Amino acid sequence: MKKADSLYLSAREAAAELAISPATLYAYVSRGLIRSEPTADSRSRRYRAEDVRALKERRIPSPEPRGLKSFDADLPVLDSAVATITEDGPIYRGVNCISLAEADTLEHAATLLWDAASVDPFVPGNMPHVSEAMRVIAAAAGDAAPIDRAIAVLALAASADPQAFTRAPDGRAMAGGRILRLVVATMLGAAPSAEPLHRQIARAWAPDQAAAPDLIRRALVLLADHELNASTFTVRCAASTGLNLYDATIAGLVALKGPKHGGAGALAAQFVRSLVDGEVAPVVRERVALGERFAGFGHGVYKQGDPRARALLRALAKAGASTRFTQDIPAQVLEATGEFANIDYALAVLTHTLRLPLGSELALFAMARTVGWIAHACEQLRYGRLIRPRARYIGPAQGRSIPAPR
Repeated sequence: MKKADSLYLSAREAAAELAISPATLYAYVSRGLIRSEPTADSRSRRYRAEDVRALKERRIPSPEPRGLKSFDADLPVLDSAVATITEDGPIYRGVNCISLAEADTLEHAATLLWDAASVDPFVPGNMPHVSEAMRVIAAAAGDAAPIDRAIAVLALAASADPQAFTRAPDGRAMAGGRILRLVVATMLGAAPSAEPLHRQIARAWAPDQAAAPDLIRRALVLLADHELNASTFTVRCAASTGLNLYDATIAGLVALKGPKHGGAGALAAQFVRSLVDGEVAPVVRERVALGERFAGFGHGVYKQGDPRARALLRALAKAGASTRFTQDIPAQVLEATGEFANIDYALAVLTHTLRLPLGSELALFAMARTVGWIAHACEQLRYGRLIRPRARYIGPAQGRSIPAPR
């Protein structure tokens, strides 16, 4: 299958992957379980590979309750035109983010993900509304972690923005521009600016690193969205209640802090720092022998390696980063565990190479992912439906007697 067609399978390929007849495949399509569309010549149809594989996963019995598994393709799924994941990298509204990161900015990725074709959310005049109360809170939280400071300021931001509750698509895109500029400025401890975001970050955190602006720009674009990860699904649930974009962004920031999500970047950074000196091989062998996992390696979606990590590590190597971190460590961990480096590891190498402040991994992740959260929140608000999944009950059967108190 050609890379350009990696989102799709032919009828023969889809039927073979599911081990079913073509007639059964067509039945799945008619029931809405697999999406299909005509090919370019209209003489045949092609089928969404992700639907085929999700259905394949559902048909494999598992002894473990689905809600307790770390990743399950049968958990809630929503239709979305924002982004999807392929083995060649995340696709932002039809554009592969790996290609996008070669030259474009986070602002450009935002206008693409927000589908802002008729307005520019990043015109110089579209600046955040900052109230006196917001300034006081930002100053009081000056020593807090960047993500916590942003949450505190955003909690007051909607009431300061007279257009926070606009229902117009263009108005929401413009609000998104103000939110993103506010998030970045607050995390940097600076005043909002119309300067390109990657340049603001590089000037604040790596003013003496010539390679910083371009490397940070690449990382931001690669991290802008990743479909329905935990924080994005949280944002969509919050937005489905009718929240404004400021409050929906807070939901994403809070979910991102978890050690199994954005917090994994801090663990990957610790791993990188632990290998600054000394030989790598003995450390890897010892950790493998003790059954320890390697933060920043392995991924629940990418089985053949995270293409975002490959792209960022490649750019770091080209910029002169140590081959110890861009090549040797990933190769040795892969050999010992079979797990490829993921974007958390690549981001940790970036922050180490540029000597960014401690904890900047999570802040960079949050700045970039704010773009995706806003895109998904806007889409959910446009749908106007409340997300209310049901639970698969696995508790005691009805009629169980209540033990008498002792």
